[in-house]
Amino acid sequence: MLTFFGRTFTKRTDSGQRQTIQHEDYNCHVYRRADGLCGVVAADMDYPQRVAFVFLSKLMEEFGTEFAGRWEGQTEDDGFAGWPNMARAIAEYQDPAKADKITAIQKELEDTTAILHKTIDGVLERGVKLDQLVEQSNDLSKLSKTFYEQARKQNSCCVIC
Repeated sequence: MLTFFGRTFTKRTDSGQRQTIQHEDYNCHVYRRADGLCGVVAADMDYPQRVAFVFLSKLMEEFGTEFAGRWEGQTEDDGFAGWPNMARAIAEYQDPAKADKITAIQKELEDTTAILHKTIDGVLERGVKLDQLVEQSNDLSKLSKTFYEQARKQNSCCVIC
């Protein structure tokens, strides 16, 4: 089924164009270079589009260099199906954050943002607790002043000689 979709999508992609076609729960990222070499990456909906096209570009560059002069007249992929760089590249790009520096930085920023949100929430919570402590301290201060004044009134009738 993927072979059928891949062939159909590559035929409908103009030279030098990149496009993403959604089919059910998957995205097919298609890239046709100006020289006619095409590639398709089928990935789930969560896989970043930019990383898929980086993967395609890199793999197609390696393929074009290794098989220069041999792939141009090829209409089927049968002669290149066992290309070892394909398996290596697929394994390398399984985790987009490891394969792509920008995605790794973006993930790190998201993690940092989450930590900052937790820290800010903690500070705000402590701020509320501090406000409560200040209130309790003010109440205690008022009560001690009241106690002092009442004790002074009580002791004013007694004179110590």
